[in-house]
Amino acid sequence: MEEQIFECRQCGYCCQGETTVSLTGDDLPRMVHYLGMSEQEVREKYLRVTGNVIQMKIVDGHCIFYNQGCTVHPGKPWRCSQWPLHPSILQDAGNFQAISTSCPGIKATVGYEKFCEILSVLLQAKEGR
Repeated sequence: MEEQIFECRQCGYCCQGETTVSLTGDDLPRMVHYLGMSEQEVREKYLRVTGNVIQMKIVDGHCIFYNQGCTVHPGKPWRCSQWPLHPSILQDAGNFQAISTSCPGIKATVGYEKFCEILSVLLQAKEGR
């Protein structure tokens, strides 16, 4: 159903910037497993830790895992896997416009109402897990 409104093109637009998403408690073990490294190695090589906040390092203005696509895609953080299908789209057509303009994977041609209908179903299904 998601493919009706979004298909990630791994373009890296969402991976740019001077900050990255914060990892949740489940993200680090998934990433460690995917990379086949020890947690300590992953922390030292790929992550920056500030107090209790763990984020991916930034290299040349991109997330450290971005190299013409996400190199850790199957093990990427939860927040990365949720983007750009953000609940704020449902509250404001302006959010839909802004996000669809910055993400070429959004299929804005389905129209705002249909997009929201499908996104609502997807978000409800994720909450039910």
